[in-house]
Amino acid sequence: MTPQQASELNEALCRRAPVIPVLVIDDAGQAEGLAQALVKGGLPALEVTLRTPAALDAIREMAKVAGGVVGAGTLLTPRDVENAKAAGAQFGVAPGATDRLLDACEANDLPLLPGAATASEAMRLLERGYTVQKFFPAEANGGAAALKAIGAPIPQVRFCPTGGVSLSNAPDYLKLSNTLCVGGSWVAPSDAVASGDWDRIEALAAEAVSKLS
Repeated sequence: MTPQQASELNEALCRRAPVIPVLVIDDAGQAEGLAQALVKGGLPALEVTLRTPAALDAIREMAKVAGGVVGAGTLLTPRDVENAKAAGAQFGVAPGATDRLLDACEANDLPLLPGAATASEAMRLLERGYTVQKFFPAEANGGAAALKAIGAPIPQVRFCPTGGVSLSNAPDYLKLSNTLCVGGSWVAPSDAVASGDWDRIEALAAEAVSKLS
């Protein structure tokens, strides 16, 4: 898969809904119910971060949910890419980008949303062909104002800002011409996931779609 093909697929993915839920899952037994609630609420693209031992099993379970598109976040190494692909991930997300990671995603046909925090990082990824990137960590890097400033000289790149994004500040990003969607964890609070409160999570997802679309 070429970087251009990956960017086209990720742009289509980002345009499906205003928010990609960023999910940290400790119990793979919760994955199916969580995915169903988010998809029913209108958020079909799901990012499962590889931060817990249960993450790959969670991806396997979520990949079975009709209407959902599950991806693997926090990709750091080629092994992460291979494991995520084998588990059924349909896209990948990384906090940054290295040549080894980019090579692995291209070799394994896993569309990557690579992270960039500066104009130089965005330019380097653009030079390789990645026109859709993750702006991370968004709020710590200056928020929507910083992303707007980066977009002025580099209009070819569109972003999914993630990191400190919430329902209250998401509109600041989404009104920018270089923002396709945002990534956020607020639609799946840890206490709601732990208790299996799928109705609450479905309601949060629906609220995000209603207020941010």
